[in-house]
Amino acid sequence: MKILKTSLIALSLMVIPASASVLNVNNIIENVADAVISWKSETIDVGEIPQGTPKNIKFEFTNATSKTVLITNVKAACGCTATDYSKESIAPGKTGYVNAIYNAASAGSFTKSVTVTTSDSDSAKQLTFKGTVVAK
Repeated sequence: MKILKTSLIALSLMVIPASASVLNVNNIIENVADAVISWKSETIDVGEIPQGTPKNIKFEFTNATSKTVLITNVKAACGCTATDYSKESIAPGKTGYVNAIYNAASAGSFTKSVTVTTSDSDSAKQLTFKGTVVAK
């Protein structure tokens, strides 16, 4: 009988920490899933565009967090790209945007990026667009 009680106590001690770990892992997963915005696309291929005509590339996102999100900074990688973005706070479940306006001055293929920082994360998100400028 004493062996049975000891075995039950030992088994209980092993099960409680294991279940507590599962609960803790589930909580961490929920918090991580709740801490991001969801981009419709992080890379956009614009295909062929005519030389000398600026091209607007729109990156859209949905606020998948439980808090409002604000875009705090948008920076183009080069002077050939201007930016515009949602200036107002984006409520949970709502959408926002980042526009990259590419100056298609030089013919040939290109790959450019825009770096976006939001209030929901300490790390920046790099958005990329690519295509080919066709000479007129």
